[in-house]
Amino acid sequence: MTIAHPHGRGRLCHIHIMERNQMTLLEEKRKRLEDLLRDLSGLAVAYSGGVDSTFLLRAAAEVLGRQRVLAVTAVSDLYPTRELDDAKALAAEIGVRHVLIETDELGIEGFAANPPDRCYHCKRELFREVAEVAGRHGFETIADGANTDDVADWRPGLRAAAELGVRSPLKEAGLTKTDIRAISRELGLRTWDKPAKACLASRFPYRHRITAEALERVAAAEEYLAGLGLRQYRVRHHGTTARIEVPPEEVARLAAPGVREDVVAAFKHIGYTYVTLDLEGYRSGSMNEDLPEAGDATGASEGKGAE
Repeated sequence: MTIAHPHGRGRLCHIHIMERNQMTLLEEKRKRLEDLLRDLSGLAVAYSGGVDSTFLLRAAAEVLGRQRVLAVTAVSDLYPTRELDDAKALAAEIGVRHVLIETDELGIEGFAANPPDRCYHCKRELFREVAEVAGRHGFETIADGANTDDVADWRPGLRAAAELGVRSPLKEAGLTKTDIRAISRELGLRTWDKPAKACLASRFPYRHRITAEALERVAAAEEYLAGLGLRQYRVRHHGTTARIEVPPEEVARLAAPGVREDVVAAFKHIGYTYVTLDLEGYRSGSMNEDLPEAGDATGASEGKGAE
């Protein structure tokens, strides 16, 4: 004999009401985004192929029409080849024009010296080049994929976007990363569950100079981890030491007999002397853990959390 809990139905109704409210709020944000995009004559998107910029590209293409949208992607040592290939494929699937620009971040002293506001110098140059390309193709407005979650993160690049008049429609519409993933899944975008990515410069401790050789070493090490079937990973570069971050549930896998020896051998072949496995596991922005809470020496205080 089963006795129903006297409050069970009430709880169920409360859950359903909460779910409906969440869906209503998400639809409101989605409509807000469409209205923002509809007011534009066209849009050039600083496009990486990640969750956010792919969603923005698709939304803009649907609202404005594919001929009124341009995807612009930077090609440099900071971005793994597999990410560039994926960005090309996604832009083709969406059906918009896709322009590649070669960038030389290591030629920017404010970037190569790797200060805490490194991303500001990188983004400022990137957005400047995107604007030039956009202008040549007849686009006045450029946008990035920043969302509302980024405001609480350590994102010096947001300052560069603001200074150069770069729009952030996802942020303006109030969309969070969770919102973007949910709508992306509904739209059938295969990026909906794509792990967070960041340029390879985020693997270096601040104030340690970034070099082409070191970037190549990090890229090779992460490519090896990808070959093991891992989806989320970081190789933090501490000179001759590689600090591997994977999700906590994957730590035991890399430390298992046989696998551990193979990883060590591969990383030493790549050029590392010491190979460590971070027992705390992957977390976004682990290199920011040394930054003061109030910001860096430049006085910026945008929060922490960059990849």
